[in-house]
Amino acid sequence: MTDALRAAVQRHLPQARVDLEALARIPSIAFPGFDHSHVQASAEKVVELCRSVGITDVRIVSAGEGQPAVIAKIPAPEGAPTVLLYAHHDVQPEGDIEAWHTPPFEPTEVDGRLYGRGCADDKAGIVAHLTAIRAFDGRPPVGVTLFIEGEEEFGSASLPDLLAEYKEDLRSDVIVIADSTSWEIGTPALTTSLRGLVDCYIEVSTLDHAVHSGMWGGVVPDALTALSKLLATLHDADGSVAVKGLHDAGPTPVDYPHDRFRTESGVLDGVQLIGRGSITERLWHQPAIAVTGIDCPSVRNASNTLVPSVRAKVSMRLAPGQDVDAAMDLLVAHLESHAPWGAHVAVTRGEKGEPCVVGTDGPAYEAARAAHSEAWDGAECVNLGVGGSIPFIAEFQEAFPAAEVLVTGVEDPDARAHGPNESLHLGEFAKVCLAETLLLARLGEQA
Repeated sequence: MTDALRAAVQRHLPQARVDLEALARIPSIAFPGFDHSHVQASAEKVVELCRSVGITDVRIVSAGEGQPAVIAKIPAPEGAPTVLLYAHHDVQPEGDIEAWHTPPFEPTEVDGRLYGRGCADDKAGIVAHLTAIRAFDGRPPVGVTLFIEGEEEFGSASLPDLLAEYKEDLRSDVIVIADSTSWEIGTPALTTSLRGLVDCYIEVSTLDHAVHSGMWGGVVPDALTALSKLLATLHDADGSVAVKGLHDAGPTPVDYPHDRFRTESGVLDGVQLIGRGSITERLWHQPAIAVTGIDCPSVRNASNTLVPSVRAKVSMRLAPGQDVDAAMDLLVAHLESHAPWGAHVAVTRGEKGEPCVVGTDGPAYEAARAAHSEAWDGAECVNLGVGGSIPFIAEFQEAFPAAEVLVTGVEDPDARAHGPNESLHLGEFAKVCLAETLLLARLGEQA
């Protein structure tokens, strides 16, 4: 059977490429301020593609003011389990257009990679699901529910309402979430833990109006310098997070060589790595803090004045096992208690996302490990932690506690999701499609 499925996947890869390029040309950005008719058009394209693989029960759904999602269903054969296949059709904004080497919404192949926004994250996940269904001529050996979300990049705000409203439509024995990454080219992975996330906005004020930096400087502190001192308190001298009381999930079993990490991350020569512990401990099992934006006068518009007030956004990743509300309280308390020179500090709480741990002791997990190893020609499948956050996984776990959750991925370490020059490794994508096909076959055999 494996040879026949391998041949079927290979036969359908050209159509998969066509489908992916068609999806990736749609700038389906769910963020405020963008044209959301493109998100609707993307959902409609997903419906069209679902019908092209033989699914007749397919519809667009939404909850409240949320963006459109797609639910498509293939009934389970007698006695077979139902597998929910998740991906999302919305994408990140293109960002700095000047940094792109190819047009962000015109998929372009260069040296075996397909470049374009969404080519990896996560429209390739949608097409991998469809290719697996095509490999069975639209009649997989298990029931299949496709759930293609429309606002994951914007925080999945309406997902809890969707899960509540369509719970019976989405109820499944196994949930496959295709929104993560592989370990490296040539080595498959299943994601078994993800960090959580909290963020906040800080406003620091020292004056009620701007004043001349020569006339008043040296006595009156400017808000930007005060903010800089405040932000510096978030890390110890070695770069470890200095907010007290945060959880650390401990050692990890996987080694990430320093030279490979430096190459894949793009860190500049001479720049030291921060934090303590192994690379994977710091990436997967420890908190991390980044300043992701500052509102203040630009260098171009700078004048010789003391800035009276500035704002910054701080993002904090959380180790698996951390309570998000407690973490937010600790971050806010730290910022409020470290105001330099009596500067006025106001903290506004932002988004929260739960960390999660994915079980590795069920039959679906074993089937997935075997399928991935087979698709990668015998390479051992790595249990991967991810430093990023996919908060909705915890929501699936809460909504469907009896289901096994599997987190797979279409990306690789050089996919550059969210940044300029996002791309998909086409050779690895073919293996992803085969692995999912083999997984459905193995789950059908378990029935």
